[in-house]
Amino acid sequence: MKIIDLRSDTVTLPTDEMRQAMFNAVLGDDVFGEDPTINKFQDMAAELVGKEAAFLVASGTMANLVCMLTYCARGEEAILGDKAHIFLNEAGGISAVGAIHPHLIPNQPDGTLQLDDIKAAIRGDNAHWPRTRLICLENTHNRCYGAALTPEYIDSVGAIAKEHRLAVYLDGARIFNAAVALGRDVKEFTRNVDSISFCLSKGLSAPIGSVVCGTREFISEAHRYRKLLGGGMRQAGIIAGPGIIALERMVERLAEDHVNAKKLARGISQIPGLSIDLVRVQTNILYFDLKSDKMTPDDLLQQLDARGVKILQTGNRRFRMVTHYGIRSEHIDAVIVAFQNIS
Repeated sequence: MKIIDLRSDTVTLPTDEMRQAMFNAVLGDDVFGEDPTINKFQDMAAELVGKEAAFLVASGTMANLVCMLTYCARGEEAILGDKAHIFLNEAGGISAVGAIHPHLIPNQPDGTLQLDDIKAAIRGDNAHWPRTRLICLENTHNRCYGAALTPEYIDSVGAIAKEHRLAVYLDGARIFNAAVALGRDVKEFTRNVDSISFCLSKGLSAPIGSVVCGTREFISEAHRYRKLLGGGMRQAGIIAGPGIIALERMVERLAEDHVNAKKLARGISQIPGLSIDLVRVQTNILYFDLKSDKMTPDDLLQQLDARGVKILQTGNRRFRMVTHYGIRSEHIDAVIVAFQNIS
């Protein structure tokens, strides 16, 4: 039975070209800066997002933590949305490792933080308060239906940060989904942020890795925190090789995932007992709620699993599905049929 796995875009498998790139990668010791495949990839990544320099890390969580540690000393504060991945899904790393204080403000349904809320969260100079150092944004926003923040919104946040001498960090794990969905150059999203990270192992389909991009000075300092976290990976050109293919071949392909997500959302909207907000399905992530009392969430998951469909439960009666490389239009048809046949 064909398994259609919609739990996350992290379940993608590398393309044959990526596997060949791993095999053929020219290698060296990256901790000494001597892996030519990594060096090529890092230069490519920095250029692509309009930054001076970049470096490879093992995961998006490591990328976020490295950047937070670079900007904030112990007891200092970062402004975050209350639905940010950094806050919800990274084991409290900024507090556990960095003793960084998260100042939470509400994410709006479109993934943004209200500008007035950001301004109100910035601390003055008072010995009783932690110093505000950083504003964090997420694009696309996972918990907000994969919403794409516009370049103009990010520019507005950048202007606030500049006025108050703060940094802006963009958790851009799926930034290329935002660029493709809005039909904009990725540099438009990054022009007024101080640093950005993006994942290779989600929609871009590489097996491992994320990359941090920023000024040369920032990247040099961030290297220290990658070292602190054990992030030196030596001959990691076997990771960077597929990353190069991802940047060269897989960005524009993301549009297919967005089409499939919208098709899937329309199908789900026709299933009795399920509720979905079609308007919010913008990229490759969709959420729906189980409204029917005729089955439990466990019943739903088990019946879908028996039909070869895997989805992710994210709340009491809420579920997430993510389209990605390897999921084709005919698979979406099969998923919709599976939902129609549950009882």
